[in-house]
Amino acid sequence: MDNSEKFFANKDCKYYPCHSTSEDINCLFCFCPLYNMDCPGNYIMTEKNGKLIKNCKNCLFPHVPSNYPIIMDYLRK
Repeated sequence: MDNSEKFFANKDCKYYPCHSTSEDINCLFCFCPLYNMDCPGNYIMTEKNGKLIKNCKNCLFPHVPSNYPIIMDYLRK
């Protein structure tokens, strides 16, 4: 893969794959750096213990290799 420093799949991780998909997922952002931001990912806000939390269960955005530059742009802002 070109730009392999922007992608790795940790298939030995006990949580891999952490999302349901038939594709290899990028583990570089295992914990999404955009979690505390309004991001372009597929998240929903859910209530838990009277608080709204960001639910990223169905979001693959940080795991798609082509989204690496978008994530980096968000972090630079």
